[in-house]
Amino acid sequence: RHAVCIFYLVLRALDTVEDDMSIPLDVKVPMLQEFHSYLYQPEWKYMESKEKDRQVLEDFPTISMEFRNLSKVYQDVISDICHKMGVGMAEFLEKKVDSQHEWDEYCHYVAGLVGIGLSRLFSASELEDSIVGQDTELANSMGLFLQKTNIIRDYLEDQMEGREFWPREVWSRYAQKLSDLAKPENMEMAVQCLNELITNALHHVPDVLTYLSRLKNQSVFNFCAIPQVMAIATLAACYNNKQVFRGVVKIRKGQAVTLMMDATNIQAVKAIMYQYVEEIYQKIPSTDPSSNKTQQVIASIRAMSLPGSSVASRHHYSPIYLSCAMLLAALSWQYLSTLSKATEEYVQAGEN
Repeated sequence: RHAVCIFYLVLRALDTVEDDMSIPLDVKVPMLQEFHSYLYQPEWKYMESKEKDRQVLEDFPTISMEFRNLSKVYQDVISDICHKMGVGMAEFLEKKVDSQHEWDEYCHYVAGLVGIGLSRLFSASELEDSIVGQDTELANSMGLFLQKTNIIRDYLEDQMEGREFWPREVWSRYAQKLSDLAKPENMEMAVQCLNELITNALHHVPDVLTYLSRLKNQSVFNFCAIPQVMAIATLAACYNNKQVFRGVVKIRKGQAVTLMMDATNIQAVKAIMYQYVEEIYQKIPSTDPSSNKTQQVIASIRAMSLPGSSVASRHHYSPIYLSCAMLLAALSWQYLSTLSKATEEYVQAGEN
């Protein structure tokens, strides 16, 4: 618990540096690249940030002190991931996401590394087998699925704030500029572009199911599974939906709480995944350029997630346990931004 908490706060601090547009590039780039070294500098802090989360930088000595109090096995994981993420963030400050390969690379730096780091912490704690931390490809897919969902859903918000994360290789086939997709006259092409990116994201689901099937500890399973079922529900809501280009597409609070309550074992998660890919399948337009690819990836997910019965099994836990599990899951989810500001609403709804 302490290692995951400190991991979150260290990456929150790193992310706050990346997000702060008031820091000039000649200061920000070396700061990101060297950020991991500040963990071993008891006095280091940064007082010039204008970001809403600046407290994590202003009070960094408290975070770094707790970091140095962790077991060395945890320190090594957190420092290593922080270093790799800082270098990757610095790289993408100075270049845009052009190819689909670069999209995967960017998502790896900001989210895949979180999945890899958490997996290594799970194994280091001996709550999970060593394979969970060693199989970096599956752990990376866990992060990529969440991050791509977030990027897809947040098209309009990112456009309004001057950020572009959709890969040029894809959107340039549908529009001259990424911002053109929001124009009413381009809506048909915009939705086709959206569907292609959702199809890309769905390719991570088989890895997600394989990863979750290896987990043995109930708390770890809930922590990992809840964000993933939220993501598939969000993609199902976004698929072929013009609203992505007009406002925010959210899953309902009650739906979110039901997912939190249900996603407590691998068979239940498979049933949830099956349900939402079927929902997407029913919405595939015959004229969509990606329709064949979408059907193919859904077929591969179906093969892995066919439920054994019409009703997935559900474990029952005390309300206190569920509240704690939801809070843990929401913390992970908030960092990866897949449900962004809605997270607190979900947790509150769950506790009520």
